[in-house]
Amino acid sequence: MLTDIPANPLNPTLHWPRTTKYGKRNKQQASAPHQSPSESQRRSSSQRRSSFLGVETLVELVWERWELGGEFTKTLYLKNVHGKLQRLRFRPPASKAFTTLFPKVITLSPGTSFSMPVTFRPLERCEYQDTIEFQSKEGTFQVSLRATIPRHSLELPEQVQLPACAAHHSTQTTFTLHNPSKLRTGFSWEVDGPFQLSPESGVLAPGEGAQVTALFRPLEARVYQTEARCAFGDQGENSCSMLLQGLSKYPYLEIRSPGGEEGCKLLEFGTVAFGSSQEKHFEIFNPSPVTSSFSLSRLQRPALLDSVFECSVCEGLLTPGSSVQVPVCFSPVAVDSSSVEYLCLSSPGALSKQLVKLTGSCCGPLMSLSASVLDFGCVAEDGRATRVLQLTNSSAVEGHYQFDVGVDGHSVFSVEPPRGTVAPNTSLSVQLHFCPRHPIPHRRRLTCLVLHREPLFLDVIGTCHSEQLKPLVLRPRHLSLYLQHLRRGLTVYPPDILSAMLAQKTLQLDQDGVLNMPQDLSQEVVPSDPLMPMTPMDEYFLVETAVSVKRPPRGAPHPGCHVSVEPPELLFYEAPHSRSLTLTNHTKGKLCLLWTPGGPDSPFSVAPETCELGPLKTTDFRVTYCPRQANTVHAAQLECFAVYKVLRDYRLTEEVTLCPPWCVTVRVSGHSFQPGREPFLPRCSLTSPHVVFPALPEVSYRTVLLQNTGDLPLLFRLGCEECPAVSVLPSSGLVPPGSHQVLCLRSTPSEERTDALTLPVHLNASPKHTQELTVVSVAERPRVCVEGDGCVFFKPTAVGCVSERAVRMRNMSRLPLHYQWRTRASHANVLSVEPSTGTLQPNESTVQNWRFSPQEEMTYSMKPSLLLWPTQSQSPTRRSRLFLQAVGVASKGSIEAGSAVVDLGELLAGGCKSFEVPLVNNGSCPLSFSISVQQSVTDPSSAEEAYDDPSALELDVQSGVVPARSRLLLRCTVTLPRRALYCWDLSYHTLNAHGCAMGDAQPLCLVRGQGVFPMLEVTDARGSGAAEGLSKLQLWSLLSLEPLNTCLRRHPSPLELTHRVPTRHSLRHCPSVFTSSMLDFNCGAAPLGSEASCILLLFENTGSVPVQWSFLLPEDQQIELEYWAESGDFTPTELHLMRVQDNRLFSISPRSGSLPPGQQRAVQFTYRHEFAGTDRLPVLLKLSYGREILLNFLGVTVERDQHYLHFTSSTHTLAPVVIGGFNPPKQVYELYNGGALPLRYHVDTEPLEQLTADNFGHPVLQCLTPYGEVLPGRSACTEWIFSPLEAKTYSVDIPIHVLEGDSVLIQFEGSGFDSRDLGMSAPFRLDPHLVPCTQKVPLPGQIVFLSQERVCLGDVPVCSRSTRLIFITNVSNTERVLYTWNLTDKDREVLCESAVLQHQAAVMQWEQEKEREEMEFTLTEKDLRSTDPSHDTGISDLKSSSTLRKYKTLPPIRVISSGVLAGWPYEAKASRAERRAQREASKVGERPAPPRPAQLHLGLSARSHTLDEYQTFFPTLFNTHHVHSLEQPRTPPSELSEVRPPPVNLPLLTQGPEREILTHTLTSIIRSLLDDTQFHESVLNDRDEPVPYFTQLHPLPPPPRDPSPALWRPPARCAMRDEGSEVTDVSVPPRSPLLQWQPDPSPRVATEQAEEDSQNALRKEQQRKTEEAIRRLPEFVELVEDVLLNTLQNLMMEAFLGELVLTARPRIITLPPATPPSSHRKRSTCSRGRNAPLAPTVKDPQGLPRKTQGSDMPPAAASFNSAPPQQQ
Repeated sequence: MLTDIPANPLNPTLHWPRTTKYGKRNKQQASAPHQSPSESQRRSSSQRRSSFLGVETLVELVWERWELGGEFTKTLYLKNVHGKLQRLRFRPPASKAFTTLFPKVITLSPGTSFSMPVTFRPLERCEYQDTIEFQSKEGTFQVSLRATIPRHSLELPEQVQLPACAAHHSTQTTFTLHNPSKLRTGFSWEVDGPFQLSPESGVLAPGEGAQVTALFRPLEARVYQTEARCAFGDQGENSCSMLLQGLSKYPYLEIRSPGGEEGCKLLEFGTVAFGSSQEKHFEIFNPSPVTSSFSLSRLQRPALLDSVFECSVCEGLLTPGSSVQVPVCFSPVAVDSSSVEYLCLSSPGALSKQLVKLTGSCCGPLMSLSASVLDFGCVAEDGRATRVLQLTNSSAVEGHYQFDVGVDGHSVFSVEPPRGTVAPNTSLSVQLHFCPRHPIPHRRRLTCLVLHREPLFLDVIGTCHSEQLKPLVLRPRHLSLYLQHLRRGLTVYPPDILSAMLAQKTLQLDQDGVLNMPQDLSQEVVPSDPLMPMTPMDEYFLVETAVSVKRPPRGAPHPGCHVSVEPPELLFYEAPHSRSLTLTNHTKGKLCLLWTPGGPDSPFSVAPETCELGPLKTTDFRVTYCPRQANTVHAAQLECFAVYKVLRDYRLTEEVTLCPPWCVTVRVSGHSFQPGREPFLPRCSLTSPHVVFPALPEVSYRTVLLQNTGDLPLLFRLGCEECPAVSVLPSSGLVPPGSHQVLCLRSTPSEERTDALTLPVHLNASPKHTQELTVVSVAERPRVCVEGDGCVFFKPTAVGCVSERAVRMRNMSRLPLHYQWRTRASHANVLSVEPSTGTLQPNESTVQNWRFSPQEEMTYSMKPSLLLWPTQSQSPTRRSRLFLQAVGVASKGSIEAGSAVVDLGELLAGGCKSFEVPLVNNGSCPLSFSISVQQSVTDPSSAEEAYDDPSALELDVQSGVVPARSRLLLRCTVTLPRRALYCWDLSYHTLNAHGCAMGDAQPLCLVRGQGVFPMLEVTDARGSGAAEGLSKLQLWSLLSLEPLNTCLRRHPSPLELTHRVPTRHSLRHCPSVFTSSMLDFNCGAAPLGSEASCILLLFENTGSVPVQWSFLLPEDQQIELEYWAESGDFTPTELHLMRVQDNRLFSISPRSGSLPPGQQRAVQFTYRHEFAGTDRLPVLLKLSYGREILLNFLGVTVERDQHYLHFTSSTHTLAPVVIGGFNPPKQVYELYNGGALPLRYHVDTEPLEQLTADNFGHPVLQCLTPYGEVLPGRSACTEWIFSPLEAKTYSVDIPIHVLEGDSVLIQFEGSGFDSRDLGMSAPFRLDPHLVPCTQKVPLPGQIVFLSQERVCLGDVPVCSRSTRLIFITNVSNTERVLYTWNLTDKDREVLCESAVLQHQAAVMQWEQEKEREEMEFTLTEKDLRSTDPSHDTGISDLKSSSTLRKYKTLPPIRVISSGVLAGWPYEAKASRAERRAQREASKVGERPAPPRPAQLHLGLSARSHTLDEYQTFFPTLFNTHHVHSLEQPRTPPSELSEVRPPPVNLPLLTQGPEREILTHTLTSIIRSLLDDTQFHESVLNDRDEPVPYFTQLHPLPPPPRDPSPALWRPPARCAMRDEGSEVTDVSVPPRSPLLQWQPDPSPRVATEQAEEDSQNALRKEQQRKTEEAIRRLPEFVELVEDVLLNTLQNLMMEAFLGELVLTARPRIITLPPATPPSSHRKRSTCSRGRNAPLAPTVKDPQGLPRKTQGSDMPPAAASFNSAPPQQQ
């Protein structure tokens, strides 16, 4: 059964570890790893007992093995591990199956235990679960009781993560499958690929675990997740699952070798000596994260080509990041040959294979003789001469040589040693002996056989004289003449004939002294066959085999063609021991044949030894083998000299016709083994038992070394008769013990011969001792494999462009081949290949790069040919030709940009921006292009200079190739130097194969960009701290924000761009500036020690590019110098700057930042008032890549007792005024008090009077308020009237005096203009956009906001009223705000209600404490003991004075002296009462200061015009204003003087008695009113009294029936009384006759119907006239305006609070028709559209709001018909 252990019932917060079990009822996964059974048991036993609330007990009791009907008891132990007594109560189990003790209190002393038996009585076979709950004072805990039945269960991990594996590889891991149940459980796995589990099935005993192996073998590279299902139980009735996860990746292996070529890696062995081996390594690296296996295999090579490279590593396994060194051994077998092989590295599942090319060449010995001709001179008969010859080996390979000359005395020339070995790079001295036997000239061409090399030839000459015969001495020059004569065919003539021909002029001597035959006789005497060059090996075989040729080859210059012998070899292996041989004379002269006799020990002899042979004759000789010892072997080389007979006497021979003798040799060998006698056991070896001839159908040669490794002579014979295709020289002979024999093999390979030949080597003339020499002599034709089956297809190519295709070509033959590609002349300019010629070694491949450059649009089908010929061929005319099919399609293409116009928008001037232009090629062929750029600049300020600018657009790639049907991203970089509109026209040229442009330029696209500089603008300003009293308009003027914004909008000068980013560039404390823009940044004035002036400016990036801004102090621009470089002399300015910077009087936060377009950032400027005086600091506002503006920070700190007016500037400019006007407007000039004391100012008007006198008594400038008072931190407005007389600028300096302060001279300037000259452009309008009207940046802690901070009423006519709605918003959710308006300063003071309540409570507590202090006093024992009679008087005086004293001073600070500590009597210690009194006195302090209100400034601006002036300049706006008739001036002209304001120059109230009396009187009156509580109550009652709206409109009584005109006179006004009994006069127009009647208050009853109808009609007419008259009353109009204004205000308030949505769509509600009238009216009101007029909300006399009856009935009319309101 699957059991999930729940949370610990004893402690709900403690969770027990979970194990993953699977049972019959449920299935669950767990993440805990598996533990072995023993480990899990140890863990469970250790965790079974736990301590809870100081009691140690078991967590649970479990009954596992039980049966029905039995009783099973277990004991639960409780132990007190706490340090105090424990009393426990317990609740027994609830189920009947578990029983325990009767509930009681268990008392446990510290350290004691209590045992509780628990009995389990099962009633049915199922699982039981219950708990026992224990209670103590500290809490409760539970012990679980469980009875379980055995079930099948398995524990296995939730998931198994297999190691990462490469595709087509496998990895595995193991996990444990555990059976925690008490039953024997069988299991069976079911899993899908690529996973496998082993074992797939099995049986687990109880508590047993099995190791399961998970195998992961993926076929693809991806993430695999598979669920493995396990069925377990008796019949597999239970199941569980496990997640198998594996990651597969493609394997990738990398070959690392020193060299490489296209398509493969390269491992070069260089040149290796024959017979030696060289080993090199290359590395296989696994950079992939998975383990990969690999295999190395050889590529298929040509047949019959032996492998000379050996690699011991064929396969392996590489872990991630590891590598293996692969050794390769090179053992060449053919000298002067290059070997090439390819190893292929493959890995199962890899996407590609890699090749490594193995190359190496073999070098043989380089043997040379010190001389080619050796002259022994003249030697007497039977004499001896010796010469020494140097044999040099100039290679690094050991050389084996052998002179082919007899060593048994049958030759007059002998060599010592005749065979041997020459070490590398050494020389060997060889001695040659000459022992002549006959008095004739001797000449023999000795052959030196060299293993694996061509033989060397040595001409040895010598002359023998006897007493009777003295032939002409043979010299080396005679050999040169002989060779010339041999080439010309004259050697077949004897010397006497040649002398006769020379005498007969038949022969001639040329300039070199050589006989020459005339041209006419040369064809008859000498054959016409040309001489053919021969190789040394050809010459050697020709010398040895010419004896069997009946006639010499044509033109063959060799003595073998003069005398021949048959047979050239005699073998005496069997009887008879005498053989004959035949010599033939092929010359035209008589020859003397002289055999060189052998030594006395030689068993060979020739008979006769000498004879003469006529021209073209033949003679026979007998060779006899007569061994003198049995069971021996012999071999010799018999030598015979053939010489013209005339040469035996020097008197018969001339030097020019001298012909050397010819030497003919016959090889003889034999043995004397008796029949039945076994020959010697040969011990020999062949260096190359496998001989391979070149695969050319030409004569080829190879050499083989036969070494006699034994101590007995070796007799050998090659069975050439069994292998006629191979010739061997020497074919038989004798090898001395420990020596060797060089064998030369000759063969002509044939294509018909496909198998290897076997050449037997018979040793010691015994068929038992025969070795075989394998000879491969197979001719092959040149075979080349070209990639693509001989077809090369080129991709579509644009006309004039080039397409390249790499084609691999491989030599599949054993011949080194020369190749050459040829194309037709018509395709020579279209198709080319590189390399066109080269050499391919056997099995070598090369990459051919084909280039297709079409000239016209068509499909090309070309057949280039490949010429092949072997490099070893002696007849290069025999060449093979192969044809290749090349197909290419040419087309004309074009490219276009992704967009015809690329608009970059606005770019930062001076910066750079990169962008990409997609070049699209929709054609079928790639195009080569070249981009050209044409720039145009539109800059109105400097157009001519802009055209000369270099191109601001740079291309990363000027030319390139766009593939077919694709696009290429052309990266461009733009660097704009100025603010202008740049346009670039991009065009392209198509490039041909040579990179030259074809045709005209084609337009590509247009790129536009607007160069901009960083823009920054101040959009809001707020002041706090000491600058809180400054309005936004004042801040705008103090900080010069409007000029600052103007400067920020301008272009930066080139000097400002000297440093594009903030840089330290100055060595001075006052850095130089590179800008001409300098502005004053006035931070205002405040008293010393006051709160710092904080100004918050909101900067906004109004441009389209990000801006980097910085405020640079002088120290930020100064380069830091070493201390020794600092100068100690500073100017006062530098000292001032250092003081300001060191004390941080000015601070900016933040000082730098970045703003994206459209974003805002608040910057706080703080000025600390710590030192009295004026502080200045130049700060540079630097915009990166933009403007530099020098801000001169200015701040004033005023002494607290100083009266100070702060002026932003010494000049004030008045608004321009039109001349000729009668009512010039008032203008305002503000004065700001920057000190801590209120001050009085006085404007000196003497300059104004002088200006008036200068302008003919006309008051050009008047000051209406020359005197006034300004509170601290507040502003006062002085009113001025500027009335210009002429259209010019007036300027006057006016002193402004401050009482007990300094005077300031301010220059006022004003301009007058003529409206007739300016017309509509005259400055009559008021600019509403001087400063921002809304607050954008909040102050810290600000919770109240105004909807508008600047209200511009605009231009208004006189006698009209303009109204604006201003919303005051409290954004706090918890605080209520109290506010008051200061109409003088247009400020609003805001206080939080909580702060006010706290202040009121503090004041009340302070007053109570003061009252208690005044009423209480303390009596001490000192007072009782005092006998001074004046003591009582003092006390009474103290009491009386205490009531007068308002504050009690704090006790003085005393210092406890040493006398007090010593207990001196005159330093008595204060009593407890005195100390308590002192503490109480210290508690009472000053009166709590009221909370400081926050100030919100509201700026109002308006300009009033007279009606005539307004109608003239604002005709379209006149109808938008209502001119009140009551406010219009109605004073007759005669009374104008009475209503005029008093003149400005009336005497003012100055200092004196009158001023003091008036001040005292008004002060007394005001104080009495403030102290009068009845006056306060009346004011409050009057303010709370509701204002009536309609009480002044009373209906008039109806007129009498018989009115008499004489009785009535039209009254001018009607009296109406409202609720407050106040009479309001309402003017009634006199033209209303019905209103003149005086109605009777008592109505009459009509007696007739006609009179009643007439009376009713009369009343209705009267009512209509009355209503019409009332509508025309100004009071009624004002009333309606107020009602509508309140209605709009209520609607706007509801909309502002979100209660009304003005933009919502109208809703139409349809209701049933049968409804009461009231509800019908309500529905009709609700169903009105959005454009329906809103009924104004008014208040009835009871103060309740209500709606008017209709849109055409005004509220007054509705009230007119109603009954008079009741009096309250």
